[in-house]
Amino acid sequence: MYEIPQKGLEIFKNNSKPFHEIYIDDQSKLTLHGLHQFYVEIEEKEKTKQLMLLLEKLNYNQAIIFTSKVDRAKFLNRILNKMEFESIAIFRGMSQQKRIENYNLFKECKKRIIVTTNLFSRGIDIERVNVVINYDMSESDDTYLHRVGRAGRYGTKGIAISFVTTTEEKGILKTIQDRFVVQIKEMPEKIDESLYSKINKETIKML
Repeated sequence: MYEIPQKGLEIFKNNSKPFHEIYIDDQSKLTLHGLHQFYVEIEEKEKTKQLMLLLEKLNYNQAIIFTSKVDRAKFLNRILNKMEFESIAIFRGMSQQKRIENYNLFKECKKRIIVTTNLFSRGIDIERVNVVINYDMSESDDTYLHRVGRAGRYGTKGIAISFVTTTEEKGILKTIQDRFVVQIKEMPEKIDESLYSKINKETIKML
């Protein structure tokens, strides 16, 4: 892991606005403050139906849905639009122009749902995102952290919901909880809206 030399760090401190220092190593115990995390143990064939139910029930500002592969992102995006959940997608293989176009539509809240792969899991900070759904469970604890960290940014609240289908995925879930000292609870029948922040719907319409 790259480290800033001590002299350089001192110069940075002396010439920067107030900031937080975060030290990360393999033994780090990280907590994502303001983010409530749940899982759903589910059969593969039931995922899409469960996703539709969630999108109907959750009072989300904007939602990011992660899949494991490009083909699955394309498929799921088509299904969502067919069911009148206006979504867009971003994935590898899409032209840069189309990626930028879709990214801007999402950033400006002209589209409230985006279906994507791990391509969208790092370096994307959009304030209105308060729901992340792992339609396909992440393949590692690091990937999980980057994915769910897209929700609850800028001191707001958010929720992350992961679909878990296999024994291997259950193992990843346990590793995540052990490493990051976080409790990922089984999703309740009804999620308390106070757990995740929301923007007035009339405000969203004006954006």
